[in-house]
Amino acid sequence: MIRAFQIAVIGWLSVWLMGCTPAEKQKPIWEKVKIGDIAPTQTDKLPVKPLKTINFDAHIFEIPAENVGKLKDIWQTLYTKPLRFNNYNAFKANLFSVHYGQSEMWNKTLDSLRAAGGQRIVKVSLLLSDSQYGGLAVTGLDSQRNISYVSSDGSREAASIGPGVVALRIEAQKIPASRGVCNVVAYPVFSPPIRTSIPQLAAQAKLREFSFSCAGFGLKMGQGDFVVLGPEKYLSDQTELGGLFFSNPEGRMFFSEAERKLPQRKPAVRIFLLVCTGINY
Repeated sequence: MIRAFQIAVIGWLSVWLMGCTPAEKQKPIWEKVKIGDIAPTQTDKLPVKPLKTINFDAHIFEIPAENVGKLKDIWQTLYTKPLRFNNYNAFKANLFSVHYGQSEMWNKTLDSLRAAGGQRIVKVSLLLSDSQYGGLAVTGLDSQRNISYVSSDGSREAASIGPGVVALRIEAQKIPASRGVCNVVAYPVFSPPIRTSIPQLAAQAKLREFSFSCAGFGLKMGQGDFVVLGPEKYLSDQTELGGLFFSNPEGRMFFSEAERKLPQRKPAVRIFLLVCTGINY
């Protein structure tokens, strides 16, 4: 009987001592998590659809106005046959000139621009959806101005524009039956400043836009094709469409490597290059 009582006491003490042993401290859950456990779900097996866009690079060069005659070296190496015009006579009357080239002519065209003292001052990449347009800002107007131009019907007219921005608007549209080719239309346009995010007010501001369709042109383009847009001659008069669009009477600093002279500020002429860099359709 006594022995049985001793066994019971010893067993009770054993249970009591085990219960007093401090439990093992559990680690915070973040110490158990491996970096691989919180990595994002792999999506490399999911199909990624490329954006359907028509892509362009638009460049603005400036050359000294005194070298505008050297543009003939560029015109003679390029083509005009693929180009279409709203009205060719009005286009020429406003002193606009445009020529078309292909990828193998690109380097020679750039060399001719540099030989004329050309400096690239702007490069813009445009990614346009089908039937969407983009713009290349040319010059700003800080006040209202009357601009004279020859309209598509051959009459001389005047447009009251400003303040705002004169730009080269570029529209692109895919050709359903032709893969890798798009229709491109470009023309000068004036746009007033839009200082509101309210759609209704923004739409009203856009109604004040003025498109100089008389100087518009179009063509089919594929990857590597480009156009060069420039003036027939230098026109300093900023009240004429051709002078406003192409001329920079205030000029810029030009450096002549051949003559090794110090840089000189000279009146300048703008030259526009538009190259198709891809058609993702």
